[in-house]
Amino acid sequence: MFRITQYMQTLLEPSPVGPARQPPGPVVIWNLIRRCNLTCKHCYSISADTDFKGELTTEEVHRVMDDLKDFRVPVLILSGGEPLLRPDIYDISKRAKAMGFYVGLSTNGTLIDESNIGKIAEVGYDYVGISLDGIKQTHDTFRQLQGAFDASLNAVRLCKEHGIKVGIRFTLTQDNYSELPQLLDLMDEHDIDKFYLSHLNYAGRGNKNRKSDAFHQMTRHALDMLFERCWKELQQGIHREYVTGNNDADGPYLLQWAQQRVPEQVEALRQRLTNWGGNSSGVNIANIDNLGNVHPDTFWWNYHLGNVRERAFSDIWRNPHDALMDGFRQKPRPVKGRCAQCQYLTICGGNTRVRAYQLTGDAWAEDPACYLTNQEIGLPDENEARLDMPFNETVQAKANTQRIISKN
Repeated sequence: MFRITQYMQTLLEPSPVGPARQPPGPVVIWNLIRRCNLTCKHCYSISADTDFKGELTTEEVHRVMDDLKDFRVPVLILSGGEPLLRPDIYDISKRAKAMGFYVGLSTNGTLIDESNIGKIAEVGYDYVGISLDGIKQTHDTFRQLQGAFDASLNAVRLCKEHGIKVGIRFTLTQDNYSELPQLLDLMDEHDIDKFYLSHLNYAGRGNKNRKSDAFHQMTRHALDMLFERCWKELQQGIHREYVTGNNDADGPYLLQWAQQRVPEQVEALRQRLTNWGGNSSGVNIANIDNLGNVHPDTFWWNYHLGNVRERAFSDIWRNPHDALMDGFRQKPRPVKGRCAQCQYLTICGGNTRVRAYQLTGDAWAEDPACYLTNQEIGLPDENEARLDMPFNETVQAKANTQRIISKN
């Protein structure tokens, strides 16, 4: 996760740059249940409104939580499917809080209403993230349920009324890009605490719908909007969290933004971003799915490192015996193409590997979602038409070029 507000705050209030911090254990995103009342177009877990066999029992979940605590995992993000469909979700959540985890709830929000908001507040979640994919009709179309937008927005209102930190999660695509300004306006209208812009990742139904991924230029415009909104609010003394995920080129892009606005702070920001290091799949981010399979992150569901029924998570994570994980933990990572030659490799860490894998079959190929130009990353200024091409077409164009060269 790229914390825009945190870095912009250091531009307004400079302070000495400390050493890189090493989390004691990975953040664990835990898909406790695969069942969901919605069938969203970009769902990475391909959930459906049906029970899935073989999911971890309450007792198994508790046992894994004990191991995670001993392994010094600091954060649990409880997700699904729709986690509120799991009958023991409140018991699991309360136990996690009592054990000292930072506990987040990742929900579509449609099941939060007056009948259960009291129970949700009683848990004491540190954060509740609710997905919105646009304004009303666009959101309902994405979620394939009429009335989903109103229900989710009502959930935001109820969380605010009960003192729960709540945020909007928005996955950027060509189909909803134009409604980003309206969603940002909702932040003011409802005094929402956090806005998370997720770049589309090619996994699950998100992989099947990748043709609707935002063009590179749209991605840049969206980031410009977030940066300007965050900067203006901080200058006005308004402290909301703006964060992004699934495209670590956002770090270098902020560095370039700062060069234009506060050039005297650029070197300090560069060091902070280098300390951050970009993509942390397989290092500081982990995923456990509903069956107990462990993955490098939530978008590698087809790639299993082990199962917590057979080996403790701590053992799987500490001793993966896996080539992909070895690559994730290598510095610099063994990336290829533009990524290998990029002047910002130490900042973004090679970006999101699953997109490269989905489109090329090579986890270390360049990330097709990088929206920075060749000139910006320190390469010759060629083939810059890529800015106006969808990510998948960019990769295909390069592949076609290579075939032509080979034939000649």
